[in-house]
Amino acid sequence: MNFMIEIEQEEDGRLIAEVIDFPGVLAYGQTREEAVARVQALALRILADKLEHREVTPELVSVVAALQ
Repeated sequence: MNFMIEIEQEEDGRLIAEVIDFPGVLAYGQTREEAVARVQALALRILADKLEHREVTPELVSVVAALQ
């Protein structure tokens, strides 16, 4: 599984990264790298929870950034 991350810059200068396939999974950062790292960590926590509750099959999972 691969999940795409969209990154946008807010008016205040912060960057927001969002995992498109997981509604509500977003994170802010002062830099692109910080926002991506935070949203990847959050997405992986959610995937781990879904695996524990057998909501997804245990496959090799990765979260990748797609620049837009």
